[in-house]
Formats: sequence, C-alpha cells, structure tokens
Amino acid sequence: MSFDFDLFVIGGGSGGVRAARVAAGETGAKVALAEEDRYGGTCVIRGCVPKKLMVFASEYADMVEDAQSYGWDIQPGAFNWNMFKGKMHAELDRLEGIYRNILKNNGVESFDQRAKMVDAHTVELADGTRKTAKHILIATGGWPTLPDIPGAELGISSNEIFHLDQLPKKMLIVGGGYIASEFAGIMNGLGVEVTQYYRGAQILRGFDDEARGLVSEEMCQNGVDLRLGTNVLEMRKEGEQILVKATNGDETLFDQVMFATGRNPNSDNLGLEDLGIERGRKGEILVDQYSQTAVPSVYAIGDVTDRANLTPVAIREGMAFVETVFKGNPTSPDHELIPTAIFTQPEMGTVGLSEEDAAAQEPIEVYATSFKPMQQSFAGRSARVLMKLIVSKASRKVLGCHIVAPGAGEMIQLAGIAVKMGATKEDFDRTVAVHPTMSEELVTMKQPVRSA
Repeated sequence: MSFDFDLFVIGGGSGGVRAARVAAGETGAKVALAEEDRYGGTCVIRGCVPKKLMVFASEYADMVEDAQSYGWDIQPGAFNWNMFKGKMHAELDRLEGIYRNILKNNGVESFDQRAKMVDAHTVELADGTRKTAKHILIATGGWPTLPDIPGAELGISSNEIFHLDQLPKKMLIVGGGYIASEFAGIMNGLGVEVTQYYRGAQILRGFDDEARGLVSEEMCQNGVDLRLGTNVLEMRKEGEQILVKATNGDETLFDQVMFATGRNPNSDNLGLEDLGIERGRKGEILVDQYSQTAVPSVYAIGDVTDRANLTPVAIREGMAFVETVFKGNPTSPDHELIPTAIFTQPEMGTVGLSEEDAAAQEPIEVYATSFKPMQQSFAGRSARVLMKLIVSKASRKVLGCHIVAPGAGEMIQLAGIAVKMGATKEDFDRTVAVHPTMSEELVTMKQPVRSA
C-alpha cells in the first residue's frame, strides 16, 4: 500500500518539530506536520521562553538596589511593561520563524491547520483534506485548565499572562505548583502586589520538603503574600475589579486573577476513541516504552502522554521515536534522573530523589548547608541559600541533589551529570572546590546533618 507520507506529525511544538526534522533530514523520510496554532508549542510561545524573559525582567529592581550597595550611583526607574512586552513578542516571532524554517529546510511539508485522525493511517485537516501516512505521531502537548467554580471565566491562565494590556496593581495567583510559584515571583518583582492562594500545606508539592520550605520562606520575605490552606470559592465582577471569596472567609478585590491549578493533555477531538487508542484519567494518551499506542502505526510523545512534562524530555522522546521507527534501532526514552530547574525567586535546581522519597526507599545520610551568599550578604540582604545531597548508606551513591540559590538551574545541570553517572559522596569529596563560589559547598560538606 502506498501512502502520501512516511510520517505525519500532529503538533508543532518542540517534540513534534524535532521528530519531523530528524526523520526527514537524517533518514530521507517523506514527512508532513500540522499545527493549528503557532510553531514552537507551549515552551517557545507560551511557556519556558517568555517566562524566562519575564524572570530576567523581574530581577532588575533588586539588581539596582544591590548595585548601590556596591558603590554604584544609579537610581531605580519605572518598569515599562509595554516596551518589554513588544520586545518579548518580537523574540517569540523570531523563534517561531526559526522553527518554520527548520521544517522547510529539511523538506517537511507544513499545514497551518488542525488535524485529527480518521483511521490508523489517515488524518483529516480542518479544510476537509485527507492525507495518508505509514506512521502518525501525535505531539499535541498540554493545555491549562480552569477550576469549576462560579466566576472562573473572569480569571486568566498562564497562556494569557504574556498578553496583558497593562500590569495589574493587585493580583491573585491561585495554585502551588511551579508555574504559580514562578509567576508569583515574577509579578512581585515587576512591582505588582501579589497574593498567592494554595489549598495545600506547602507549595511545590513533590519536591524536597526542606528545599521547598526555603523557597516558600524567601518568597514571603520578598513580599509575596502567600496564603497556604486557602482556595477560591467563587469570583464575581465588581466594577473594574474581581471580588474573590476564599475558603478562609476572606473577600478581597483584585485587578487580575491567574489560575495555575493544573494542565491536561491536549488530546480531545483527535479521533482517538474511534481508533481504539486508550487514554488515561487525565486524558493522557497511553503508550508503551517506545511511545507506541495500542494502534501500531500511531505513536505519541510529549505532554500529551503525561509522562515527564518537560520540553527536553519531549525532544528526547521524539529522537527515540525516530531511532525506533526510522532507523531500526529500538530506543526507549530515559525518564530517570532528569535534572529540573524551577525559576522561582529564589531559584531551585533538583535532580534525583527528595530526602523523603529516598528515606522511604533505603537508609540514607543527608548532607546539607544553608548560608547567606557573599554577593547578597554584602548588599545587606538576609536571603539564604541551600545546598543538599542525599546519599545512600549502602552504596554511597548520591541519590538526590537539591539547590536553592541564584543560578541554581545552571548548577543543577552540571550536578545532574555526576548524579546520572552514579557518583558517590566520596567522588564529590575528591573534587577540588572552586573558591569562592556558592557551589563549592557541594564538595566540602564532610559530616551528615542527619540519617534516616
């Protein structure tokens, strides 16, 4: 049987574009890709990239204050949201253009419209055109969800935060995950009066307790009004503002409310059910270790599978898919020991097991130190950082590394190599410290602070 294409990719985010580009460029496959929105997906258009630019922007106010402490005669100025927003979106346009050109230069045929599946080898585009392919790859990502409460439609999600006409004076952020906590820091740094509600006992659930505790403490010190054990009951419009009724009985007016209360796989209305492709509780497409669905010709990668929802992971899954299907080298993407950065303020970097998870698994030793870093301390700040290693008593392997500090994301990338290689505590100890740096503490901690 002949097909229009060897591969048809549904979704133009980082994972889908990488798979399409490599399949076409390195194996000579005839490839098509359909994207209904913008190329680059969540990460480039409404996630990592614009968020990190906003993190950078939000940190300059403190830099000016610190510079004065170091003898610089400079004065704080006002933040120009419209100027920054214009530059940010110009950069996103530039990056989208790069994604489009990557596909074009590798001979991938692009369709700027929605696609859904008709059968195991056929997709239908929004204009009714049908295309056949030997293999179909679904890479449609995820999408933020709003809670089912009265007035939820008055709020925005992380998608809309990058398009505000103006910065609000007073803002509520609802949620306790990394997206909510990152934007609480960002908006606070940009001069917005920020309140954060989280229904749980502590933000950043799933991360190391000591590390997330320090992040929470420092966020409050920085001016975020963090209300734990608190959620929204209902919202209604009151003039130009939004009246929010909370579970603790508070009724407060805000200029803007952002929900960061979860994301679901973007898997609806793709025709999956008719083909017998199974989905999980959140709507995630169920796949095997090679990203293959119950229909042998159909694969899925990235956030739509809800495995490890990170851009570099989606890219790795896309590469593994090409190795498996087009290069004859069955390759399972590795989801173990993934280094992660959370761009809260302060920043957190983490790889491996938390102290709690490691202690539940085997006897461990915990090496940790918390201190005021030189640069901030000299400027008169009371901010503290944390360096922490979780070590197996039996094997001496470092099971987890957790850093809360400026530049933690940069540090954890390198620490992640050591942990991934199975480095022991003694390997860390044998490494000469780079002085004077914050990260030298990772190799100078001699005595465990506790065992479990």
